[in-house]
Amino acid sequence: MDQLKAYIREVPDFPKQGILYYDITTLLANAHALRMTIDQFVWLFAGLHVDKVVGIESRGFMFGSIVAYNLNAGFVPMRKPGKLPSHTVEQTYELEYGEDRLEMHSDAIEPGERVLIVDDLIAIGGTAAAAAKLVEAVGGIVAGLGFVVELSFLDGRKKLEEYSVESLIKY
Repeated sequence: MDQLKAYIREVPDFPKQGILYYDITTLLANAHALRMTIDQFVWLFAGLHVDKVVGIESRGFMFGSIVAYNLNAGFVPMRKPGKLPSHTVEQTYELEYGEDRLEMHSDAIEPGERVLIVDDLIAIGGTAAAAAKLVEAVGGIVAGLGFVVELSFLDGRKKLEEYSVESLIKY
């Protein structure tokens, strides 16, 4: 899917000096590129019998909900702390400089349900690994993880070796 790279805007020195930021808003704004992205995800995961698709806040919501619709699956938002109104379960994970936490409703996934986790980007893999642990903590089965962009030079896949991982664009 290297043709999708043409729809990603590269922004130097954002959010700080020395970082090259891959901006997906230009992909989202282009109907053809968005359709190619979703179609590719659906093609990759259609044979997995997915019951639920988890979208990781916030850009994972944009892709995950559309993928869920196309796979005839439910959609589960996984959010930062304090954003969900009912009883939640949480998973803490390490960042480069500190830690963060993900939450989802405790009743969002039933034991034994097959779950696809979708996000826009995999970098060092901490967020995705936390999402997988959270799905498993409530009895879900991680059927796979899908990312629009993978920063392969950061080796985020190493934290996800036990899972099926697909990314559409690799840098």
